[in-house]
Amino acid sequence: MKVTSKELVLIGLFIAIGVILTRFASLRIPIGGIEGIRIGVGPLAIILAGILFGPFYGSFTGAMVDIIGYVLSPIGPYMPHFTLTSALYGFIPGLISFSITPLYPEVKNLPKFLIWGTIVLTQVIVGFILTPVFLHFIFGIPWRVLIIPRLISTPIQVLLFGFVLQFLNKTPSFSSLFFSSHQSQ
Repeated sequence: MKVTSKELVLIGLFIAIGVILTRFASLRIPIGGIEGIRIGVGPLAIILAGILFGPFYGSFTGAMVDIIGYVLSPIGPYMPHFTLTSALYGFIPGLISFSITPLYPEVKNLPKFLIWGTIVLTQVIVGFILTPVFLHFIFGIPWRVLIIPRLISTPIQVLLFGFVLQFLNKTPSFSSLFFSSHQSQ
């Protein structure tokens, strides 16, 4: 698993962007005295790292975003459960992207179903299932209080992430970056 200087710089850039967007540019909605829902584009940098560099570097990016973000702006005690969810935001898209893309070598643009399928699956697994499970078992927040707001926030984030990725996919620099990173694997 050899990483080039360019890839290392981009991973570091995605980590920095992820920390800024997650910790400082998100709408936080408290539930029961703790941050229950966070709406923003912070996970998008992690998802992009996973899509571009695969599940390992996507997971690494997600974990680093959470750990560095916690050091810079702690919100309560450190919870490794949420480092896991942050890492999964990079792992799942990386796994999907690096599993499906080789099946379509003739496609010059990232397929729409790959973008939307990746976003939907990642948001459902991480944002709609795992995060509420952790909040419920760690803090005892009732399921109803956790699930109802996510029925609203999950579709909003899916649409937001999907449209941003669709827009990025149409830019030549992103498209060439995507295909150069997938051909080197």
